[in-house]
Amino acid sequence: MDLFETLRDDILKHKIENGTKLTEQSVCDLYKVSRTPVREAFQKLELDGLIEIIPNKGAFVLGLNDQDIEDMYELRKAYEVIGVQFAIDRISDEDMARLREVYDLMEFYRHKEDAVKFMNLNTEFHQIIYNATGNRMLKHVLTSFQVYTKNTKLSIEYISSYYDDVLQEHKNIYEAIVNRDKDAAKKAAEVHMDNSKKRAGFKA
Repeated sequence: MDLFETLRDDILKHKIENGTKLTEQSVCDLYKVSRTPVREAFQKLELDGLIEIIPNKGAFVLGLNDQDIEDMYELRKAYEVIGVQFAIDRISDEDMARLREVYDLMEFYRHKEDAVKFMNLNTEFHQIIYNATGNRMLKHVLTSFQVYTKNTKLSIEYISSYYDDVLQEHKNIYEAIVNRDKDAAKKAAEVHMDNSKKRAGFKA
């Protein structure tokens, strides 16, 4: 994980609180890095809207508020629908086989109640679909939404409370892709994102 990703995740998880002033030197000292990666990370964080750089004053953490996160779920839902429908037309046999393998592993680690491995596989499941779209821009957008929504709610308690629901939702998405059923894929993706939004504490 590079410095940008580390700072991004620390901001999203409120390890660095909104309103905090970030200086190059403080970040260098805290993360044991030189100034060059700090400047690069600041530029990316500003592009992502997580910090604001004010000339002659410094960089200030903006983070995400509840409305930002709620809106992100709605945006992600729209793009997830496009993603599964593109994947149905374009997925390779290799990606299809890996999707099945990852789903089977999710089942396995659900029964083991290994929340960390379960969620890592959850992330990989979606990444396979994003890759299968064959569209680099769509993959980039979906990956960004995935990272941001995951980091606002990820906890062992959150995961273990919803194992079976999450597993069933992924099964529905997988089966729709296998059956090349775009209507079912659309519905499965929408239900999954609506439920993810509710599980994060927002109204669907």
